Amino acid sequence: MSEQVTSNYKGPQRVFSGIQPTGNLHLGNYLGALKKFANLQDDGWDCVFCVVDLHAITMPFDQSQLANQTRQIAAAMMASGIDPQKSVLFAQSSVPAHTELAWVFDSVARMGWLEKMIQFKEKSGKDAERSSVGLFNYPVLQAADILAYKATHVPVGEDQRQHLELSRDIADRFNREYGAPDFFPLPEALTEGPGARIMSLKDGTKKMSKSDPAENSRINLIDDADTISRKIKKSKTDTLGDMPSEVAGLEGRPEVANLVGIYGALADMSDEEVLAEYGGKGFGTFKPALADLAVDHLAPITACMRELIDNPAEIDTALRSGAERASAIAEPVMEEVRQILGFWRP
Repeated sequence: MSEQVTSNYKGPQRVFSGIQPTGNLHLGNYLGALKKFANLQDDGWDCVFCVVDLHAITMPFDQSQLANQTRQIAAAMMASGIDPQKSVLFAQSSVPAHTELAWVFDSVARMGWLEKMIQFKEKSGKDAERSSVGLFNYPVLQAADILAYKATHVPVGEDQRQHLELSRDIADRFNREYGAPDFFPLPEALTEGPGARIMSLKDGTKKMSKSDPAENSRINLIDDADTISRKIKKSKTDTLGDMPSEVAGLEGRPEVANLVGIYGALADMSDEEVLAEYGGKGFGTFKPALADLAVDHLAPITACMRELIDNPAEIDTALRSGAERASAIAEPVMEEVRQILGFWRP
């Protein structure tokens, strides 16, 4: 499959990623995605970032809130350092190339490939036959999202690696089946680094999640300083003693390991460096220090995000401009796809 495939693609290097407009973004989204997006932008990558509202309708949603949720995600991205002047930032549904290319890829992808997708099985549960076709087909649209911009790199967590492999398989099959060698790149994963997998503050074995009914399980980017501090101080630890002095001491202590990882990600420190400073100290010392660090780091982001949300016209202007720039990249790609496929052209 895709692991064996090589590519001689010679086009520009480009990053693509998207975030669904569902629920409040939280600390895990920030450290695992938004902070990394901003770093990639500032490192000089050609970046295309998208609020994937088409993906959001594959599950039950409130249509009266979808546009505002799209604005909120865009505000969080902008507040986290994504500059609409440097990166392309837009709403997925505003660029028709996504859905047109997804239909082309529906004719390239194979049912057997999609039936192996773990996320569909997890989201559909025991009643898969009642799930929407869109939920089943979600990874094909995801491939179109990436390849409409001929993106070469995608920041992914473990839960999206399988979908990225599918994107590579679809790109490779299109290139071979339609006699267009290396037309599409085979996108590569930008691997996650420290802080990319932030766990629940109530259960260190589960990812921090927007859908968790326990509000104290996550720190929302919209939370004020008092709320952030309170949630961290109330976070679950264990009864196995003080902070360990070495990383090996985190084994079997998932909640403690999570808090150490959060501190390290916020302070740009390794776990070893965090434990060198706090090893042997009690949680009564460590948690307040972590709370202060989180508040100092997140407060400017929260303030900027709230200001943007209060000025939706500013968000709309950025998204409108981003849609024009995104279309300017994707439409020529689509025109080449139409020609490759032999469609009648006006």
